Amino acid sequence: MVRILSAADAAALVRDGDVLAVGGNGGTGVAESVLASLEERFLTTGAPRALTLFHVTGIGAVTEKGLCRLAHDGLVARVVGGNYGLQLPFMKLITDNRMEAYNFPQGVMAQLCRTLAARQPGVLTHVGLHTYMDPRQDGGRMNSRTKEDLVSVVPVAGEEFLLYRAPTPTVAILRGTSADEDGYVSMEHEATTREDLSLAQAVHNAGGTVIVQVKRIVRRGTQHPQMVKIPGFLVDVLVVEPQQMQTYATVHDGARCGDVTVPVSRIEPDAMSERRVIARRGAFELRRGDVVNLGVGVSAMIPNVTAEEGVSEDITLTVESGIVGGVPGHGREFGTAINPRAILDQPYQFDFYDGGGLDVAFLSFAEVDPAGNVNVTRFGGRYDGSGGFIDISQNTRRLVFSGTLTGGGLIAVPVDGRLEIRREGQFRKMVPAVGQISFNGRHALARGQQVSFITERAVFRLTAEGLMLTEIAPGIDLQKDVLDQMAFPPLLAPDLRTMDERIFRAGPMGLRMPDAEEGGRA
Repeated sequence: MVRILSAADAAALVRDGDVLAVGGNGGTGVAESVLASLEERFLTTGAPRALTLFHVTGIGAVTEKGLCRLAHDGLVARVVGGNYGLQLPFMKLITDNRMEAYNFPQGVMAQLCRTLAARQPGVLTHVGLHTYMDPRQDGGRMNSRTKEDLVSVVPVAGEEFLLYRAPTPTVAILRGTSADEDGYVSMEHEATTREDLSLAQAVHNAGGTVIVQVKRIVRRGTQHPQMVKIPGFLVDVLVVEPQQMQTYATVHDGARCGDVTVPVSRIEPDAMSERRVIARRGAFELRRGDVVNLGVGVSAMIPNVTAEEGVSEDITLTVESGIVGGVPGHGREFGTAINPRAILDQPYQFDFYDGGGLDVAFLSFAEVDPAGNVNVTRFGGRYDGSGGFIDISQNTRRLVFSGTLTGGGLIAVPVDGRLEIRREGQFRKMVPAVGQISFNGRHALARGQQVSFITERAVFRLTAEGLMLTEIAPGIDLQKDVLDQMAFPPLLAPDLRTMDERIFRAGPMGLRMPDAEEGGRA
């Protein structure tokens, strides 16, 4: 029989040495009350200790909440996670070598949940070959303390694949909206449904404890069966938290879970900035009918552009969290969407991505080298991890990487159809060699992918001979503002163009989206 406990009593069920799976995606689906109680218990009693933590992607609000609550010496001894960028205190423990840490691609992590449920040996995939996931590079290990190999190269039918393994969780902390008296959990107010079912199956099949935080208890058998995501026989403990938020920014928005559909006109255009300039230029890469993925950072601002341009319905925007259609959010709303057409469990989204179903993906970059290799995972003092970046970048036909040309204090202002660099960034992003290979340019060219890089002042295309400069912004000096800000000389396109001045003016650009077969520019 399912038990209803307080968050503190539920947290007391986690024992020293447990393998703890925490559900959530960014700020959605996080059992915040249970995690807060787990933190309070550790700070008060020193228990539990030496946990192994399993989480599919980043969970937190950068410096607070989510897995930031578990960032205490001794609480976690080992972590296997998909991303750490939303939990900086936790990342510091990793960079300081105070716990063992692995980073696997987000899609691999999501699919591992199913293999753990089925007691299969792991995920066998091409995702991660020739990147730092490959054991011939780092094998997903994040620091020198981490020794065990959890990734291996396996030949199958004359081809190389990677086999990813992970420990089976013994406790899961998950979240839903409603639970009936038998523990059946529905997610009608959730903006994502994640991989919670698979995690519950994995822990149940291992004889562990499944804890689910919900907003309310309803009468037995009253939920719509299609809303039920976790059957009651998989649930051991319920924690009722009537005040749980839908995301870290929203108490409840019916437009993010399908309760209502709202006019897109309610979405205010983002303020003009160098980041919006990049997003606006990125929108010129869209084709009518495209199925699109949007990464975090600048790329997540593109839906705001398409909404202003009135072309949102000409494409299908997707997010790795399982969102299909609608207008995806960014910031603390990343991973959700206004007016989604479908909300899938995350592993199914990655099945589609890994199989090459996307037409185009917009991703960020931190470093780029002359061969088109990209680093988004380990730079400066940050060990962010890949999230869905590797799954998406290795399997999408057209790739658009976005970011500013320099970083660290850059002030670039769009003014009356041109760009003014008022303060240059302190460091270059175009470097002689990237610090870690998150994306392998040569491997992409061999697979026939089309790769471009968009900055606020220049556009580049990856060719067999190297990175080629194809466009510069109006008002920009080629030598001073572009070439002198790169650590290597790019190839120059014989027909070097000026970026469309509409990009640098506030208000709709009148974007015309060509059909896929037209190609060319919008």
